[in-house]
Amino acid sequence: MANIDADLEDQQSKGVFATLMADGKWMYQAGEYKKAIDSFTEALALKPSDKQCFVARSRCYLKMGGFDNALRDAEASLKRDNSFFEGLYLKAEALYYMGEFEFALVFYHRGHKLRPQMQEFRLGIQKAQEAIENSVGSPSNVKLEIKGDLSFLNIGGERAKPIAAIQNLTKKKKQKTEKTPKSEKTTKQLLGEFYSDKKYLENLMKDEDLIEGTTKSGEKVKDIIQRCLSYLDTCTEFWHQEKPTSAQEMRQKFMQQKCTKRRNSALSSGFLLKSLDEIDREFMSGNAEGTLKKAEEVMKMVQRWSEKEVPNKKEVLGTLHSCIGNALVDLGNMDKALEHHQKDLELAKQCKLPGALSRALDNIGRVYVRNEEFAEAIQVWEKKLPLVCSDLEKTWLLHEIGLCYLKLDHHEEARDYGVRSVAAADGIADKKWQLNANVLVAQSELKLGNYESCVTHFERALSYAKLLEDDSAMDAIEKALHEAKQHLTP
Repeated sequence: MANIDADLEDQQSKGVFATLMADGKWMYQAGEYKKAIDSFTEALALKPSDKQCFVARSRCYLKMGGFDNALRDAEASLKRDNSFFEGLYLKAEALYYMGEFEFALVFYHRGHKLRPQMQEFRLGIQKAQEAIENSVGSPSNVKLEIKGDLSFLNIGGERAKPIAAIQNLTKKKKQKTEKTPKSEKTTKQLLGEFYSDKKYLENLMKDEDLIEGTTKSGEKVKDIIQRCLSYLDTCTEFWHQEKPTSAQEMRQKFMQQKCTKRRNSALSSGFLLKSLDEIDREFMSGNAEGTLKKAEEVMKMVQRWSEKEVPNKKEVLGTLHSCIGNALVDLGNMDKALEHHQKDLELAKQCKLPGALSRALDNIGRVYVRNEEFAEAIQVWEKKLPLVCSDLEKTWLLHEIGLCYLKLDHHEEARDYGVRSVAAADGIADKKWQLNANVLVAQSELKLGNYESCVTHFERALSYAKLLEDDSAMDAIEKALHEAKQHLTP
């Protein structure tokens, strides 16, 4: 008897774990990263060493800008299997977004060796190399090459030291300059368009959390920003001694060669990631106006930067367009929201990013539904279907497309998508979506006059509502079931 009880308890635990994982994945796809983290954390309480759960939670932390936590979970997924490629990829991604470009490059290479067919590792190697070269202002004749076997590097534990080729790239001499007091008006005239950069750097120095951070080489962000300001002061002092015309020419040449590279290392990695994190927090807290304001500010800044300063500039702009679009939806400005989501779609196509493409199509479809433009929503969401990776997301999407067809009185199409949604929901044993999908099929069959099938699907939906203890769903389904059964009475 004790063995039977233990088996039943084990089966229940497995069922709860699977449900928590499915819920977490769905929340992730829906952009509810905090709720997804909570779900994965509960799942880990049941299976503390599940590597798939660790990488799933790591992805959520990455989306929220919690790079330390993302790295910790990625390393936990590698504890028992240091060749687990998903863990390697997320570890590399976390390191990259922390500004640890050299370490990220090592793990992108390691993953590429294990899974050479994965495009993500190849793109990771490329963006890490570009970030290293940009952050140190490397001259055009410097090339970063890493040859040979990197498998000797420690994967699951402490970070290995960067190999010599990378160390040589990251060595920079510190420079100190004396400052000469000068009026703001004179400084503004001498620096021209770069005056705003100077003011921006000065404002960054007031951000205590940012300036106390350190870079990959252990250098304080405060020191880097101070060096940028020192360069600007040096330029101002030099140009102050020149005639106005020659000063302007020198400013253009000197600033393009020196200050732009310095601005990249100080701003584009640390501050940009911090800003995206703040935007996510504003949105998740329900502050649509704060989200919109912050996202628009960051977008103006990124648009001014070159692709050398921000190697993934288009990808970042796409993310910002998506954030602005979602905030505008919450504020009820559907036309403007649609414009931003469509710009996100254009950038996703240019960058050939399936995840971003799926996100944009998803958001565009939601806006169309809010506008009750169901035919347009169907057209967009049917393009999204081949991009869906999660079975849970597939279940939801099939249901939503079917619901749009039902709104348009295309009952056969609504039923067909409902049947596909039922099959997908059964495949992952998700009771909530088994309920929703069966209701959709029942409603469609009722409109088509297929009353036996209608009753069958309403009864199935009712059984799931009882399992979920959803009283409101039970009441609604019982009423609909009673009306459907009346059609079967001779």
